[in-house]
Amino acid sequence: MSIIAWLVVGLLAGWIGSMLVNRRGEGLIMDIVLGVVGAFVGGFLFNLFGHSGVNGLNLYSIFVAVVGAVVVLVVFHALRRRRAF
Repeated sequence: MSIIAWLVVGLLAGWIGSMLVNRRGEGLIMDIVLGVVGAFVGGFLFNLFGHSGVNGLNLYSIFVAVVGAVVVLVVFHALRRRRAF
């Protein structure tokens, strides 16, 4: 995939993941970063369970990236809450 496609998938996945986890976005840059990291995490998890990971700009890849972004966001918020104490 090209860099532009990774950014588009990352932005969509980060935004959708943010809406699912905390009902608001984290900001444009943070949504993109969390979405791209989520795409890697989602691809790893799906490969671990025998499915293909992110493979282009399509709905399946966005789904995989959203699953990864949700995992990354849950861990991110858990660590941020833990540091607040």
